[in-house]
Amino acid sequence: MNAVEIMMAEHRQIERVLGVVRKVCFRVLQGKEIPYDDFESIIDFVRNYSDAHHHGKEEKFLFNRMIEHLGPIGEKLIRAGMLVEHDLGRLYMKDLEEALERVKAGDEESKLDVIANAISYTHLLQRHIAKEDEVVYTFALRQLPEDVMEEVNRACRAFEKECEVQGVQRRYLDLVEALETKYC
Repeated sequence: MNAVEIMMAEHRQIERVLGVVRKVCFRVLQGKEIPYDDFESIIDFVRNYSDAHHHGKEEKFLFNRMIEHLGPIGEKLIRAGMLVEHDLGRLYMKDLEEALERVKAGDEESKLDVIANAISYTHLLQRHIAKEDEVVYTFALRQLPEDVMEEVNRACRAFEKECEVQGVQRRYLDLVEALETKYC
């Protein structure tokens, strides 16, 4: 698999978790207890799989090459688009975590913030993934020189090999399956 195929496959896993988040939030909206452990697992997935693992590859291997080789268009697409959205997703997770802590401390009204931040994250990521799959990745494949794209592929494959030794993919795919079994 090349880097884009790997990243698009990861998008499918992330989308699965976004579906779970929606189901969990609907249960909270219905008045059921907040499943704090499952929210902690979701936040762990988002921070360590979606962000550190997946966005990390994009930012370290692909996006920096696009900025370097594609001029103002690459600069605008990445810095003003993709990286801003990565940061916004991080903010939603931070705010979600803080809202969960406030609910634990007895602030019932903060359940609104739990739902708002979790659902806002799902909406952001659904649109973000569509842009990357349909525009950003295809633009990179079309416009980056072949040798640069091969460098991205090599770096991505090496990173994946290292993560395979650490069991990153397996750990988080098992988590996705467990959450789906419970909520979907």
